Amino acid sequence: MQPRHFISLLDISGSEFRSLINRATELKQYRDPDYQPLKGRVLGMIFEKSSTRTRISFEAGMAHFGGNAIFLSSRDTQLGRGEPLEDSAKVISSMVDCIMLRTFKHETVETFAQHSSVPVINGLTDEQHPCQLLADMQTFFEVRGDIQGKTAAWIGDGNNMCHSYIQAATVLDFKLNIAAPNGYQPDKNIASAAGERVRFFDNAKAAAKHADLIVTDVWASMGQEGEQKLRCAAFKDYQVNAEIMASAHADAIFMHCLPAHRDEEVSAGVIDGPQSVVFAEAENRLHSQKALLEFLLCAK
Repeated sequence: MQPRHFISLLDISGSEFRSLINRATELKQYRDPDYQPLKGRVLGMIFEKSSTRTRISFEAGMAHFGGNAIFLSSRDTQLGRGEPLEDSAKVISSMVDCIMLRTFKHETVETFAQHSSVPVINGLTDEQHPCQLLADMQTFFEVRGDIQGKTAAWIGDGNNMCHSYIQAATVLDFKLNIAAPNGYQPDKNIASAAGERVRFFDNAKAAAKHADLIVTDVWASMGQEGEQKLRCAAFKDYQVNAEIMASAHADAIFMHCLPAHRDEEVSAGVIDGPQSVVFAEAENRLHSQKALLEFLLCAK
């Protein structure tokens, strides 16, 4: 029997997504120390990119469930010395119960999953960040209810987070307005697969009009630090500020996956203001990933 993987949001249905959100909220509201469904289980965590929220949330989640997590970097394993991914996947999956990868190429996670005998979770690639969307959508559901039929606005770089928002719009059936400068728009194939749910705008204020959720991310992601000056020039009109938030619904909320650069992609007044839910969003990484681990490892 092939294991169930979580490589992209398209790996789950809308009903499964909502079930994960509901379960995450249950786990958040009431933690039973005696509930240890993963006792004796081990999560292998492979990091080629640095992390704060991903590492802490997965490690803490496994501890809450009675299991253990092993941190592996490419510097500490044969992965960094040229061992074929296929071989590493077969060996590592023979010793652990689940594998989480945070890496650069999306194909790395896909290849690992193809040769793994246990569930593989995408903890982030340059193309997608599905675990963050579990937390984002949990946060939206908690403060504004189901997102179906509502409108989110992505302002900024068409990066991995933008790609996962496009896929979330497909799975949960909401509208996504995207404002990104030329040369920084999301992958055309990923966007076109969402059909009419995704619309593009040439300025941030128009994209934010009547939106229920405003989202952004840093202008230069990990590995793009050398492009910082160039990107700041390209994105100078794409800062989420009070004017952008005023274009959205009065009860619209603001999200950012963090870390954030205040007064760059978002003004300090917005991220630290009353419409921001970024810290609840960050905390929900723990709860949504506990629900995901339970879903992948405890399903009957």
